[in-house]
Amino acid sequence: MIESGERSELEAKIGYVFRDAALLENALTHSSYANEHGADGTESNERLEFLGDAVTGLEVALLIYENGPNMSEGQMTAARASLVRAEGLSGVARSLDLGKYLFLGVGAEKTGIRENESMLEDAFEALVAAVFLDGGADAARGMIRKLFTEAALEKIEGVSGDGLDTDYKSRLQEELQKGGAANIRYVLKGKSGPDHDKTFRVAVVACGREYGEGIGKTKKHAEKMAAKIALEEIKCI
Repeated sequence: MIESGERSELEAKIGYVFRDAALLENALTHSSYANEHGADGTESNERLEFLGDAVTGLEVALLIYENGPNMSEGQMTAARASLVRAEGLSGVARSLDLGKYLFLGVGAEKTGIRENESMLEDAFEALVAAVFLDGGADAARGMIRKLFTEAALEKIEGVSGDGLDTDYKSRLQEELQKGGAANIRYVLKGKSGPDHDKTFRVAVVACGREYGEGIGKTKKHAEKMAAKIALEEIKCI
């Protein structure tokens, strides 16, 4: 059974509190543990993994579709694939330190597989499914968007042809430093919306002057937009 402290820690990371702790424990149960404890009815997370794969793929697709209006079908497919393939999901799992919470069999534990890419991918998909079953589609959507929005926007910016793949921040720094501005800051002016769908407002400030304000779904995206607007203001774009 997962310790209450570890449960609270993981729930804080994913932004969701389980009503049914058994679902969370099922999501964290590797087949090696289930095989060793099958007599007491313990089940592995493999069935949850199947469901979580579908839920994650759909929500990531929606995220890309909503935020990449200029992307072609091929570009959207490539962006989605890069986010939901094994290394993408295992990377998110590592950001949650998910391997730390898994229930493993004695033999599997000895092999040191807690950071195995495939196992982490499967566990993350199972966790998504557990959230979906416990709290519904909106809960799963909130978790996925909390964990994937920034990475998705970076993929979109890189392929959508909207110009945001340009390194506006470096260009702006070069231009402002030509004018003697040594201290350039990006200041958060405000944020709004729920945790899974926030909007950020960021301003570029140098020598006490505000040069541009950008809006984006992540602070990084808003900073890029602010830099782009500032460059337009000083006629360098």
